[in-house]
Amino acid sequence: MTRGIKKHLKRLKAPKKWMLNKMGGIWAPNPKSGPHKKNESFPLILILRNKLKNALNNREVTQILQQKIIKIDGKIRIEKTYPTGIMDVISIERTKENFRILYDTNGRFILHRIEKKESLFKICKVEKQLKGKKGIPFIVTHDGRTIRYPDPSIKVHDSIIFNLSERKIIDFIKFNIGALSLVIGGKNIGRIGIILYKEHHKGSIEIVRIKDINGLEFATKISNVFIIGKGNKSFISLPKTKGLKK
Repeated sequence: MTRGIKKHLKRLKAPKKWMLNKMGGIWAPNPKSGPHKKNESFPLILILRNKLKNALNNREVTQILQQKIIKIDGKIRIEKTYPTGIMDVISIERTKENFRILYDTNGRFILHRIEKKESLFKICKVEKQLKGKKGIPFIVTHDGRTIRYPDPSIKVHDSIIFNLSERKIIDFIKFNIGALSLVIGGKNIGRIGIILYKEHHKGSIEIVRIKDINGLEFATKISNVFIIGKGNKSFISLPKTKGLKK
């Protein structure tokens, strides 16, 4: 057997949320190492070629990226397999378009068009809360950011509002009953609703009960819950479906 990591990815093994045509060839773009896991990422080439239709093939995507007009979270990216993920902000300077990556209720990636003002920040979920050398506190977010000296009130499962230009926390949203949440995994992925209560089972995972706008209740793991607002007020604009499952 050959040694080392696999640098290729077959189309049939690609995540279903990419919505690739299985008859479109043998291979699929393999995301490089980055802020999101492979199964939770969306390569930049698929955004430009398959979603936005700005390019017809691999070569044209490379030519577009080499012009340095594509920004992810305020930083220029030229790697065609750069892994974008949930809540990432994509900015195209030449066309002055801004998009935020979200999920639909079928678990597929969608590009939600946003205004310039909204593209200046993003919401990040707090995954870890630790202390480093000399007792310096820091948090780790879902997109791999390490932020030192956060507000002591910020805990795991909370969400922070991160300013992309100044690179600092401007506000945070607590994981509380009555908070508006987006489901980012499991059977109910893409649904949006208000948290009703939290169930704790000994020796098992915590379950969260959520109610959507139509009054339908559903349950999911606490790790699948992403806080995006307080009550009925969302800190980001939402798609037309409002996270309602058809």
